Amino acid sequence: MSEDKGHIDVDLAAQRLVFRAGDGQCYEYSVSTSRYGAGEQEGSHCTPRGHHRIRARIGAGAACGAVFRGRRPTGEIYSPQLAAEYPDRDWILSRILWLGGCEPGKNRYGQVDSQRRYIYIHGTPDSEPMGRPASIGCIRMRNDEIIDLFERVQSGTTVLIHE
Repeated sequence: MSEDKGHIDVDLAAQRLVFRAGDGQCYEYSVSTSRYGAGEQEGSHCTPRGHHRIRARIGAGAACGAVFRGRRPTGEIYSPQLAAEYPDRDWILSRILWLGGCEPGKNRYGQVDSQRRYIYIHGTPDSEPMGRPASIGCIRMRNDEIIDLFERVQSGTTVLIHE
């Protein structure tokens, strides 16, 4: 018998993420998805739809606000001063849940592969808006909330992204 890892539901229209844990508990968070809308094509900067799984959990034990580039911690902690120094960075902070598509031809393989597009659920600066699309493809969350979610989920947890 396999362990129930729970399920994440991301509603693009509502800009909400709901995690239903295996024990029946439910956790809801406001998110920010792509400002370019929904879409699966590589290079589109859209948030991909469909069934996914968490392929990797990155950042366990990192400080709140820890900066990641290429899925590796830089040793920096986000601050307004750091943001002013690097105004064009797409800040990936605190934790990363790297998604892999489960639907061949829709969000897996070829030019629509979510994992190869580096689609994450990740932390973002607190100055960034939640509840409205503003990212360049990923699903952004408040730092304290991505840390909370990260502690509740496992690799293999299913994720449905829909409009």
